[in-house]
Amino acid sequence: MTWEALDRDDPLAWLRGEFHLSPGVIYLDGNSLGLLSKPAERALLEALETWKRRGIDGWLGGGHPWFHFAEELGARIAPLLGAEADEVLIAGSTSINLHQMLATLFRPEPGRDKILIEEDAFPTDAHVAKSHLKLRGLDPGRNLVVVPSAGGTAIDEAAIIAAMRDDVAFAILPTALYRSGQLLDVARLAALAREKGVTLCLDACHSAGAVAHRFHDQGVDCAVFCTYKYLNAGPGAVAGLYVHRKHHGTAPGLAGWFSSAKDRQFDMKNELDPADTAGAYQIGTPHILSMAPLLGTLELIERAGMASLRARSLKLTGLLMDLAERDLAPQGFTLATPREEHRRGGHVALRHAEAARLCKALKQQDVIPDFRPPDIVRLSPSPLYTSFAEVVGAVAILKRIAQEKTYLQFPNLRDTVA
Repeated sequence: MTWEALDRDDPLAWLRGEFHLSPGVIYLDGNSLGLLSKPAERALLEALETWKRRGIDGWLGGGHPWFHFAEELGARIAPLLGAEADEVLIAGSTSINLHQMLATLFRPEPGRDKILIEEDAFPTDAHVAKSHLKLRGLDPGRNLVVVPSAGGTAIDEAAIIAAMRDDVAFAILPTALYRSGQLLDVARLAALAREKGVTLCLDACHSAGAVAHRFHDQGVDCAVFCTYKYLNAGPGAVAGLYVHRKHHGTAPGLAGWFSSAKDRQFDMKNELDPADTAGAYQIGTPHILSMAPLLGTLELIERAGMASLRARSLKLTGLLMDLAERDLAPQGFTLATPREEHRRGGHVALRHAEAARLCKALKQQDVIPDFRPPDIVRLSPSPLYTSFAEVVGAVAILKRIAQEKTYLQFPNLRDTVA
């Protein structure tokens, strides 16, 4: 089927009209920051209107009372993660939530006092893991088990399995590698973690909203995720956490007033009576205005259906990979993303020695990519707003830039931001 036919017959083509798109710009960086949807804009304006009209009464009144907003949004996102409604909460940031999971569920003891991560995990995971080892009086040089990866773009589950020894108490693993988009076999790793008695925490930032998960049925202990990528909630939007029901009732390691059971929170006691849901693991007052846009995006995702969005995403990335192999490989590009559909997330990673300058040249041509050092061009066609014609156009522009070497006009600086 041609790309023209794909666009013409696309049952999800209506979604493009729900986003604020810049004319003439091909936006392929939704895996870093998703674009603003019209429902998200309306949801934010409605939150502002509630504040304007109701003031303090917005906490318990209006269409979406703020007091329960974190739980309401968590229940709406739960189906995307394959979780129960009371297992998911919108709160904090990815780093804060990961700190909470370690503070709550990492219980080192003699002979089992190590944390496992993968070598090229997003830096947050390593920073947080090392800080908790230090706080427990442990040595990151000895107590951090690092699973090697192949150049930051591929990891073999066999290497993780080999590293999950009896002395590992807690494992932080990505659902998708942030450079390449490779999906890990969560079911396999969760089963192994249960067998080994290891608490498994997933970093789902690069898959939440792009891939349909089954965390509850797979027995995943906990997970953290952001909402400003594939969930299009806006820059710095409030993140989320998932905690399996088997851990509900465990006192939060980092407690705060909003860790309280809702029906007893206003008893104002100094002794915490924590919620018996994922709500126990929030800490401070919800950031309402940074949460509101997520409500609008979820309306679109629910209308479209996660299965349909995933199928469209795979068609978009599949077309991109086909074109890259045909048109870009002769220009020195190689694919760093797995070809198999069950092994790739929502973006495609292309390797090229001049990746940084190529990304700058693309932006000059109104194609918005993402650079990851040392040599990765990341392109993320969103199933919510990217057309097949845009994928074809972006590859054609990148091919021309590479052929004509117009990227040479830019300084050879491998900045972290293209």
